Amino acid sequence: MLKNFTIYNGGVKLFFGLNVVEEMSNLIEQSSRILIVMGKRSAKVSGAFDEVISVLKNTDSSIEVWDKAEPNPTDRLVEELKTILNENFQYIIAIGGGSVIDLAKASRVLYSCGGSIREYLYGVKRVCRDLKPPLIAVNLTHGTGSEIDRYSVVTLTDTREKIGFNAGYPYASFDDPRYTVSLSRNHTIYVTMDAFAHAVESATSRFSSPYTELLARETIDLIVKYLPRALENPTEITYRYWLMYASMLAGIGIDHGVTHIGHGLEHVLTGLNPNLPHGAGLAILYKELIGLIYRGNPVTMAKILKPLDPSLTPEPSDAEKARRAYIKFLDEIGFYETLSDYGFSIDSVKEIQERYSKLAPKRYEPLSPFEVKPEEIAEIVLSLL
Repeated sequence: MLKNFTIYNGGVKLFFGLNVVEEMSNLIEQSSRILIVMGKRSAKVSGAFDEVISVLKNTDSSIEVWDKAEPNPTDRLVEELKTILNENFQYIIAIGGGSVIDLAKASRVLYSCGGSIREYLYGVKRVCRDLKPPLIAVNLTHGTGSEIDRYSVVTLTDTREKIGFNAGYPYASFDDPRYTVSLSRNHTIYVTMDAFAHAVESATSRFSSPYTELLARETIDLIVKYLPRALENPTEITYRYWLMYASMLAGIGIDHGVTHIGHGLEHVLTGLNPNLPHGAGLAILYKELIGLIYRGNPVTMAKILKPLDPSLTPEPSDAEKARRAYIKFLDEIGFYETLSDYGFSIDSVKEIQERYSKLAPKRYEPLSPFEVKPEEIAEIVLSLL
């Protein structure tokens, strides 16, 4: 039995389960002016757009649609959407995955607090408390966790830097696994491995806790159990339900325990090549990072990676065993991609190393439980080409 339920995290109320979007009419004031933010395809293909429109009809609201969202939102798109928000809407409804929700979060910050997105990404300007209008997120993937956490990630077009910041929580969110059935096989893998990385990093960062470790253990157990099944039978709602639940747990995990080296290095890669899906970049990087993180925190890693290999022990010497178990899991789900598949080469290594090393002292080293030397970054990238 797939149970519907409601949870709270930070400032967001999240409705989880089948057909939960019907609850949206109870959140919207009558005769409101609403802006729907989405991309060109996924909101409609998933069925979410039509269902949201059907629900909003009961509120007698005026609805406008802005469908220019793209993967890896840029400062340009943030500014463009902020201009639309100047037309005074009572609600924003973001229908999509992490990129759409992140874009809506970031634009709402500019609309409410002023300034440029660069100021917030660089920490020059703080996000104000009174964020308006209320943001409602209808999530279409089981990966990013953006519907339940306070973060947004934006790419600066001129410098190709991809940076995350605290953009505030949605007012309410909806996780309905039915909307994820339309994900392609590749994107099913990509988004789920994003959640996997969230679990590992939130459980091993300097801000980790028994709570984030608990969330990580459950997340990884569900991913290892249900991702292969979802790939074999992609329309089975039960599998999508538990993968979406795992993603939500991992989103709560990074909200409390943050991310570190994996996301830091991956943001460098997708800043250089926006065509690299975020989850694909992480899945590739973890072929090496899983061992590095294991050596840095073998006690926690042995606990949370038991679903991959029950024989793992809390000893640094088991790092290679953990790496092999992870690669075996990637083989099981048919993921064989490399950085070379996305145009990276030996000539790319120096720039990746330099970009990461420039950002690491301020952004990633304070979060990571261990130090990574520049030459180690170069070795990691070389091994994954």
